[in-house]
Parts: sequence; structure tokens; C-alpha cells
Amino acid sequence: MADKNDKVPENAPGKYYIDNSCVPCNDCLEEAPTLLKYTDDESKVFFHRQPASPEEAIAARKAMEICPVEAIGSDGE
Repeated sequence: MADKNDKVPENAPGKYYIDNSCVPCNDCLEEAPTLLKYTDDESKVFFHRQPASPEEAIAARKAMEICPVEAIGSDGE
């Protein structure tokens, strides 16, 4: 389960976030390519922006469900 106290610092403020347990496997990027990006050193993925439509919220939830290390959370602030 993602830890909102251990967020990747590049995450855009809001409900969805990725924590530092991310192992950039690329699965989430396939589900939500408009919301997610790699950090500059490509060691983690982060939400560069929050969902702005119902379709994007669905994509964010799908990315969260597919994450093999459960690094994506939806209880951010």
C-alpha cells in the first residue's frame, strides 16, 4: 500500500500520488500516459498532473490497480 508520507517529491499536489517504493516497470505509464512521467533520472514515476476528467480518474485508478508494488495511492492531499 502506498505511503503518502513517502511520496516522490515531483508529484503534483492532489489526491493521486506515487511513493518511493516505485520500481519504474512502465505498467502504470501504459494505463495513464497523460498523467504520469518519469523523474529526470528515470528512477521513479510520478503524477505530473492530477486527473481533470472522469476518464482520467479511471485511468489513474487503473494505473493504481496494475502497480505490482502498490506504489500508487489515492489518499493524497
